[in-house]
Amino acid sequence: MEELFFNSSNLDSGQYDKKNKKLYITFVRSGDTYCYTKVPEIIKENLMNAPSQGKYFAQNIQKNYNYTKV
Repeated sequence: MEELFFNSSNLDSGQYDKKNKKLYITFVRSGDTYCYTKVPEIIKENLMNAPSQGKYFAQNIQKNYNYTKV
């Protein structure tokens, strides 16, 4: 599992499971972690390289992938 570190006021940290295409995101304000499923690696890469990771997450991941609270 790959550890992810964000430069964001909304996204605290995360992990990416390449084999199962699962993206785990922990949020700054709530401290809650969510697992987003069927997230392609390119989407994870785009998130990590985005000028605004929080904005990219909101526009491209949050409402486009199924998730569960961990």
